[in-house]
Amino acid sequence: MSELRLPPGEHTARPWRIHEIAHDFRLEDVWVLPTPGGPDDLRHLVEQMANGRRGPDGGSRLGRFLFTVRWKLGALLGWDKPGSGVGGRVASLRDRLPDDLRAGERGPDIAAAPFTSVFQTHDEWAAECANKTMHGVLHVGWVPDGNGGYRGQMAVLVKPNGRFGELYMLGIKPFRYLGVYPALLRTIGQEWRANAASRAAS
Repeated sequence: MSELRLPPGEHTARPWRIHEIAHDFRLEDVWVLPTPGGPDDLRHLVEQMANGRRGPDGGSRLGRFLFTVRWKLGALLGWDKPGSGVGGRVASLRDRLPDDLRAGERGPDIAAAPFTSVFQTHDEWAAECANKTMHGVLHVGWVPDGNGGYRGQMAVLVKPNGRFGELYMLGIKPFRYLGVYPALLRTIGQEWRANAASRAAS
Protein backbone atom coordinates (compact mmCIF):
# COMPACT_ATOMS: atom_id res chain seq x y z
CA MET A 1 0.00 0.00 0.00
CA SER A 2 2.75 2.46 0.91
CA GLU A 3 4.16 2.36 -2.63
CA LEU A 4 0.82 3.57 -3.98
CA ARG A 5 0.56 6.54 -1.66
CA LEU A 6 1.92 9.80 -3.07
CA PRO A 7 3.20 12.95 -1.36
CA PRO A 8 0.76 15.90 -1.30
CA GLY A 9 2.79 17.81 -3.89
CA GLU A 10 1.81 15.29 -6.56
CA HIS A 11 -1.67 16.76 -6.29
CA THR A 12 -1.07 20.35 -5.22
CA ALA A 13 1.62 21.07 -7.83
CA ARG A 14 -0.54 20.06 -10.78
CA PRO A 15 -2.75 22.69 -12.44
CA TRP A 16 -6.01 20.98 -11.54
CA ARG A 17 -9.22 22.97 -11.83
CA ILE A 18 -10.33 21.58 -8.48
CA HIS A 19 -7.84 23.93 -6.76
CA GLU A 20 -9.91 27.00 -7.63
CA ILE A 21 -13.16 25.31 -6.62
CA ALA A 22 -12.24 23.49 -3.38
CA HIS A 23 -9.52 25.85 -2.12
CA ASP A 24 -10.92 25.71 1.42
CA PHE A 25 -10.82 21.90 1.60
CA ARG A 26 -8.00 19.93 3.21
CA LEU A 27 -6.05 17.37 1.20
CA GLU A 28 -6.21 14.05 3.06
CA ASP A 29 -4.58 11.55 0.72
CA VAL A 30 -3.15 11.12 -2.77
CA TRP A 31 -2.89 7.68 -4.38
CA VAL A 32 -1.55 6.12 -7.56
CA LEU A 33 -4.27 4.16 -9.34
CA PRO A 34 -3.11 0.92 -11.02
CA THR A 35 -4.73 1.91 -14.31
CA PRO A 36 -2.12 2.18 -17.10
CA GLY A 37 -3.50 3.60 -20.33
CA GLY A 38 -3.34 6.15 -23.08
CA PRO A 39 -3.84 9.92 -23.07
CA ASP A 40 -7.62 9.78 -23.57
CA ASP A 41 -8.54 7.02 -21.13
CA LEU A 42 -9.82 9.02 -18.15
CA ARG A 43 -13.38 8.62 -19.46
CA HIS A 44 -13.04 4.84 -19.15
CA LEU A 45 -11.78 5.10 -15.58
CA VAL A 46 -14.60 7.46 -14.61
CA GLU A 47 -17.19 5.12 -16.11
CA GLN A 48 -15.66 2.19 -14.23
CA MET A 49 -15.58 4.01 -10.89
CA ALA A 50 -19.13 5.29 -11.32
CA ASN A 51 -20.69 2.02 -12.43
CA GLY A 52 -18.22 -0.65 -11.31
CA ARG A 53 -19.33 -4.04 -10.10
CA ARG A 54 -18.16 -3.41 -6.54
CA GLY A 55 -18.85 -0.55 -4.21
CA PRO A 56 -16.51 1.57 -2.11
CA ASP A 57 -15.73 -1.41 0.13
CA GLY A 58 -13.73 -2.93 -2.71
CA GLY A 59 -15.58 -6.21 -2.36
CA SER A 60 -13.51 -7.31 0.65
CA ARG A 61 -14.98 -8.77 3.84
CA LEU A 62 -13.15 -6.26 6.01
CA GLY A 63 -14.27 -3.40 3.78
CA ARG A 64 -17.89 -4.55 3.88
CA PHE A 65 -17.73 -4.90 7.66
CA LEU A 66 -16.30 -1.39 8.11
CA PHE A 67 -18.88 0.19 5.85
CA THR A 68 -21.70 -1.74 7.53
CA VAL A 69 -20.55 -0.44 10.92
CA ARG A 70 -20.29 3.09 9.51
CA TRP A 71 -23.81 3.09 8.03
CA LYS A 72 -25.33 1.61 11.19
CA LEU A 73 -23.61 4.23 13.35
CA GLY A 74 -24.75 6.91 10.94
CA ALA A 75 -28.34 5.75 11.18
CA LEU A 76 -28.16 5.50 14.98
CA LEU A 77 -26.58 8.92 15.49
CA GLY A 78 -28.31 10.74 12.63
CA TRP A 79 -25.14 11.51 10.66
CA ASP A 80 -26.78 10.86 7.29
CA LYS A 81 -30.23 12.34 7.79
CA PRO A 82 -31.89 14.11 4.86
CA GLY A 83 -30.79 17.70 4.90
CA SER A 84 -27.31 16.92 6.23
CA GLY A 85 -25.77 16.42 2.80
CA VAL A 86 -25.09 18.34 -0.40
CA GLY A 87 -27.85 20.82 -1.10
CA GLY A 88 -28.85 20.75 2.57
CA ARG A 89 -26.22 21.37 5.22
CA VAL A 90 -23.71 22.40 2.55
CA ALA A 91 -24.05 23.91 -0.90
CA SER A 92 -22.85 21.88 -3.87
CA LEU A 93 -19.45 22.72 -5.28
CA ARG A 94 -21.22 23.05 -8.61
CA ASP A 95 -22.37 26.45 -7.32
CA ARG A 96 -18.71 27.53 -7.40
CA LEU A 97 -17.93 26.39 -10.94
CA PRO A 98 -16.68 28.97 -13.43
CA ASP A 99 -18.75 29.31 -16.59
CA ASP A 100 -16.63 27.00 -18.75
CA LEU A 101 -16.85 24.09 -16.31
CA ARG A 102 -20.54 24.67 -15.64
CA ALA A 103 -21.21 24.52 -19.38
CA GLY A 104 -19.02 21.44 -19.83
CA GLU A 105 -19.56 17.80 -19.07
CA ARG A 106 -20.75 17.08 -15.56
CA GLY A 107 -19.77 13.42 -15.37
CA PRO A 108 -21.63 10.49 -13.80
CA ASP A 109 -22.64 10.07 -10.17
CA ILE A 110 -21.27 7.03 -8.33
CA ALA A 111 -23.94 4.35 -8.23
CA ALA A 112 -22.66 2.42 -5.20
CA ALA A 113 -21.81 5.38 -2.94
CA PRO A 114 -23.44 8.73 -2.11
CA PHE A 115 -21.16 10.79 -4.38
CA THR A 116 -22.57 13.19 -6.97
CA SER A 117 -20.42 14.41 -9.82
CA VAL A 118 -19.25 18.03 -9.83
CA PHE A 119 -17.43 18.27 -13.18
CA GLN A 120 -15.44 16.25 -15.70
CA THR A 121 -12.80 17.34 -18.20
CA HIS A 122 -10.40 15.46 -20.47
CA ASP A 123 -8.01 14.77 -17.57
CA GLU A 124 -9.94 15.51 -14.38
CA TRP A 125 -13.09 14.38 -12.58
CA ALA A 126 -14.47 15.42 -9.20
CA ALA A 127 -17.40 14.08 -7.19
CA GLU A 128 -18.66 15.20 -3.78
CA CYS A 129 -20.54 13.88 -0.77
CA ALA A 130 -21.54 15.36 2.57
CA ASN A 131 -23.15 14.40 5.84
CA LYS A 132 -23.22 15.71 9.38
CA THR A 133 -19.50 14.94 9.85
CA MET A 134 -17.85 16.44 6.77
CA HIS A 135 -18.02 17.58 3.13
CA GLY A 136 -15.74 15.47 0.98
CA VAL A 137 -14.41 15.45 -2.57
CA LEU A 138 -13.12 12.49 -4.54
CA HIS A 139 -10.80 13.83 -7.24
CA VAL A 140 -9.42 11.66 -10.04
CA GLY A 141 -6.83 13.01 -12.43
CA TRP A 142 -5.17 11.46 -15.47
CA VAL A 143 -1.40 11.99 -15.50
CA PRO A 144 1.71 10.89 -17.43
CA ASP A 145 3.32 7.87 -15.78
CA GLY A 146 6.90 8.81 -16.67
CA ASN A 147 7.27 5.88 -19.07
CA GLY A 148 5.40 7.20 -22.10
CA GLY A 149 1.97 6.20 -20.85
CA TYR A 150 -0.69 7.54 -18.50
CA ARG A 151 -2.42 6.45 -15.31
CA GLY A 152 -5.01 7.58 -12.82
CA GLN A 153 -4.29 9.49 -9.65
CA MET A 154 -6.85 9.80 -6.85
CA ALA A 155 -7.00 12.51 -4.19
CA VAL A 156 -9.37 12.82 -1.25
CA LEU A 157 -10.20 16.31 0.03
CA VAL A 158 -12.32 17.08 3.07
CA LYS A 159 -13.86 19.92 5.02
CA PRO A 160 -14.70 18.56 8.50
CA ASN A 161 -17.84 19.91 10.16
CA GLY A 162 -16.33 21.64 13.19
CA ARG A 163 -14.65 19.91 16.11
CA PHE A 164 -16.94 16.91 15.84
CA GLY A 165 -15.96 16.44 12.22
CA GLU A 166 -12.26 16.70 13.05
CA LEU A 167 -12.60 13.99 15.70
CA TYR A 168 -14.59 11.81 13.29
CA MET A 169 -11.92 12.08 10.59
CA LEU A 170 -9.22 11.27 13.12
CA GLY A 171 -11.18 8.29 14.42
CA ILE A 172 -11.75 6.66 11.03
CA LYS A 173 -8.23 7.21 9.72
CA PRO A 174 -6.83 3.80 10.79
CA PHE A 175 -9.80 2.02 9.25
CA ARG A 176 -9.36 3.86 5.95
CA TYR A 177 -5.74 2.76 5.70
CA LEU A 178 -6.22 -0.78 6.98
CA GLY A 179 -9.45 -1.73 5.24
CA VAL A 180 -10.91 0.76 2.82
CA TYR A 181 -8.06 2.01 0.65
CA PRO A 182 -6.29 -1.35 0.12
CA ALA A 183 -9.51 -3.02 -1.02
CA LEU A 184 -10.60 -0.08 -3.16
CA LEU A 185 -7.28 0.28 -4.99
CA ARG A 186 -7.01 -3.46 -5.53
CA THR A 187 -10.53 -3.59 -6.99
CA ILE A 188 -9.92 -0.63 -9.28
CA GLY A 189 -6.82 -2.36 -10.67
CA GLN A 190 -8.60 -5.70 -11.12
CA GLU A 191 -11.56 -4.16 -12.95
CA TRP A 192 -9.25 -2.05 -15.11
CA ARG A 193 -7.38 -5.15 -16.27
CA ALA A 194 -10.62 -7.06 -16.80
CA ASN A 195 -12.00 -4.23 -18.95
CA ALA A 196 -8.93 -3.99 -21.23
CA ALA A 197 -10.65 -5.68 -24.17
CA SER A 198 -13.73 -3.46 -24.05
CA ARG A 199 -11.57 -0.32 -23.84
CA ALA A 200 -9.60 -1.43 -26.90
CA ALA A 201 -12.81 -2.14 -28.81
CA SER A 202 -14.20 1.33 -28.08
